[in-house]
Amino acid sequence: MCEFATDLPGPVPGRTRILRCGGNATTGIPWSNAPRGPYEREHQMNLTPMVVSSLGEAFVSEFSGTAMLLLLGVGVVANNLLGKTKGNGSGFLFVNFGWGIAVMTGVYFASATGGHLNPAVTLGVVVRELLLGNTIDWALVGVYVVAQFLGALLGAFLAWLAYKNHYDEDVDPALKLGTFATGPEIRKPFWNFLTEVIATFVLVGWVIVAGLQDPNGIAWAPLGVTLLIVGIGASLGGPTGYAINPVRDLGPRIIHALVPIKGKGGSDWGYAWIPVAGPLTGGLIAGLVVAPIYIAVGTLPSQAAPFFQLAGA
Repeated sequence: MCEFATDLPGPVPGRTRILRCGGNATTGIPWSNAPRGPYEREHQMNLTPMVVSSLGEAFVSEFSGTAMLLLLGVGVVANNLLGKTKGNGSGFLFVNFGWGIAVMTGVYFASATGGHLNPAVTLGVVVRELLLGNTIDWALVGVYVVAQFLGALLGAFLAWLAYKNHYDEDVDPALKLGTFATGPEIRKPFWNFLTEVIATFVLVGWVIVAGLQDPNGIAWAPLGVTLLIVGIGASLGGPTGYAINPVRDLGPRIIHALVPIKGKGGSDWGYAWIPVAGPLTGGLIAGLVVAPIYIAVGTLPSQAAPFFQLAGA
C-alpha cells in the first residue's frame, strides 16, 4: 500500500507523488521502516503515476525516445556493416553496446512516460495493471504504441540519412537490410519465434520487477537496462539478432523498403512477422507470469497508483 501527497516541492509542482510505500498490508514492513520522503518512490520505471497531463505530452515523450533509440541503434549496426565506415567490422559486441546506449538515451528522452519505447514493454505493463485491478486509460495506451511506431520510422530514416553515401557503396544487399532489420542465422520460424519470446520475456520481466524496487528508480534504471540490453544481445542475440521490440524491426524494415538505396534487395517480409509476434508474446507472458509471482511473494506491491492515467485525471 502506498500513501500519496500533492503540492510537494519538486520538478512537477502540484502533481501527486508517492510519499511512502510498504507497510504491513503489502510487504510486512512496518511503516516506520518503509521508504519515506517525497522522492524516494517517485518516477520509478513503470510504477509512478503519470507525470504528463495530456495525450500530446505522452506522444512527444514516447515518440522522441523511440526515435533516439532507432537513430542510434540502426546507426551502430550501419557503422559495423557498411563499407568505408570508421567502425566497419567492429563486431557483434560493439553492436550490443551501441544498442544498450541507444536504449539508455531513449529512456532519458522519454522519462516522463516511463521510457517504454517498445510495445512489448507497454503490453507487459498493461497486463500488470490489469492484475492490480487498476483503471487503464486505453487512449493513452494507444498513444504509446502509435508514438513508438512513428518514432521508430523517424529514427531509422535519420540513420539512413546519416549513412546515405555508405548505403550507396557496393555492399551485399543482405548486409544493407541487416542494418535496418533483424534476420536469423538459421531460418527455422518456430525456433526463431521462440528465441524472440525468451529474450523479450527477460527484458519485460526485468522492467516489471527491477524497475519497481529501487527507491531511486529513475537514477539507476536507464543504466540497468543498458547493461541488460548488452547482456541479452551477448547471450540470446546470436540466433536472430534480438529484435525484442516490434517497432525496432518493423519501423526500419518499412524504411528500408521505401527509401532509395543503390543495389538494395528485398525487405524479407516473409520473416517480418517473427520480430513482431515474438516480442509481443514474450511481453504478454512476462506480464502474466512475473507480476503475479512477485506480487504473491511480496516483492511487488499488491496495490499501486495506476500507471496509465494522465496526471490530474
